[in-house]
Amino acid sequence: MATVQPVRVRAGRGVELGLLALALALGVAAYALVGLGTSDRVPAGVLGYGLGMTGLALAMHAVVRWRAPFADPVILPIVVALNGIGLAMIYRLDLAEGSTFANRQLVWTAISMVLAAGTLIALRDHRTLRRYTYTAMVVALVLIASPLLPVVGQTINGAQIWVRVGGVGLQPAELAKIALAVFFAGYLVTNRDTLTLAGPRVLGVALPRLRDLGPILVVWGASLAVLVLQRDLGTSLLLFGLFVAMLYLATERISWVLIGATLFGAGATLAAVTFPHVGARFDGWLNALSATQYDKPHGGSYQLVQGLFGLANGGLFGTGWGQGRPDIVPYAESDFIISSLGEELGLTGLVALLLLYAILTERGMRTAIGVRDGFGKLLAGGLAFVMAFQVFVVVGGVTRLIPLTGLTTPFLAYGGSSLLANWVIVALLLRISDDARRPAPALRPALTPAGGTPVVVSGGAP
Repeated sequence: MATVQPVRVRAGRGVELGLLALALALGVAAYALVGLGTSDRVPAGVLGYGLGMTGLALAMHAVVRWRAPFADPVILPIVVALNGIGLAMIYRLDLAEGSTFANRQLVWTAISMVLAAGTLIALRDHRTLRRYTYTAMVVALVLIASPLLPVVGQTINGAQIWVRVGGVGLQPAELAKIALAVFFAGYLVTNRDTLTLAGPRVLGVALPRLRDLGPILVVWGASLAVLVLQRDLGTSLLLFGLFVAMLYLATERISWVLIGATLFGAGATLAAVTFPHVGARFDGWLNALSATQYDKPHGGSYQLVQGLFGLANGGLFGTGWGQGRPDIVPYAESDFIISSLGEELGLTGLVALLLLYAILTERGMRTAIGVRDGFGKLLAGGLAFVMAFQVFVVVGGVTRLIPLTGLTTPFLAYGGSSLLANWVIVALLLRISDDARRPAPALRPALTPAGGTPVVVSGGAP
């Protein structure tokens, strides 16, 4: 009787370590080139910076090797590379502006990586999160509404999306997207059959039943409330896009995407006509190059046009680290770090960064395909999508493809809330990918009954 030879599954930790070395080299080299480009000498703190980032990356690698030995070996190095390049760009802007954002971003990086490692250690099985489906919904709603509270809520640049606790400012919507992804995954995996099979067909398009539209209408209303009350187009678009994407992943019905796009487009158009602050954002986008919009003291197109000038100045290969003028763009270290990098690294550098995001998204989607349970598939797919969609919204706003939203580029831009949330997303993807890539329990043939068929049972050595 022929026997099946077992195939040894490679964990990939050695590959991860090699890629981490390359990622760290990119970040530290960028930091050194900033000093050479601005003052013709290597920064004095480059050794300490390199040792610190190396220690954090190796500690995270050790936790992955310990708690998630079969996790995807590409995810962590990509994130470390993006984080390091972002730190170098923020440091370059600090030198031009006399600010200290890089030091604070480095502290937030350390805190975020420790939180990610803690998530991997504490969460042994991602399916545990399904027990907290509706708890996650409540947490997400509280986080989204918290900037409206009179004591902790803060309005910055016209958007009421911040809270300040103990002298530390946070953007709760960044954390809310994780809680919403958990809620959507738990809700949709339970109601998948109803959403997929029930409903009429109109002109060949499968439509949902009216009562099944309830959840999407609630999320649509919540996203419009964020747009109107908090004056935050980016968070509104991100949250609603996450829900529609996860609906499609759960049902594979294009009708949900069409309905979602129609609802959000209609709601955003109505808000732009009805509320002046929303309309001003669209006017600045559509008429960015007009003198009236460019010269507006608040809410005009000055920031957007300056960013476009920076991208044009970068050309194909960029001006080089420290050789451009990204500091003349308002909020170049946060909202417009893409234009800063585009000016000094050029189109070639931006394409390379976008390819890193594309690979990161692909590994997340591969994790969703490979994991065996429905909840894990939806959660991994939703988390991978939300990072990719956030990059699209930011880059689309900076290049004037869509209106500016105020979101930050994951891992690159300055912002503690964004780093915390996105490193937790990385930890969750590593946890789910460990389950997806982990080999199934060994199978062995049992004793064959006389005249019967061999029975295969699971287990170890007989």
